[in-house]
Amino acid sequence: MPNNSVQIPQGEELIRVEMTVKEALALTGTKFNQNHKLETDAIKKVKQSLEDKLLTPNH
Repeated sequence: MPNNSVQIPQGEELIRVEMTVKEALALTGTKFNQNHKLETDAIKKVKQSLEDKLLTPNH
């Protein structure tokens, strides 16, 4: 049986993401009808933190 798992060398290291409580709730699926931008802003923050961790040498 082939092993199809993805190997991430830094997979157990921690990252820090600073976001508001509303942004965190939006990532869990809570809908904010007056502000659809919350979820996309939170996703951008997570992606930026991952990029900083994975693409910055000596992190």
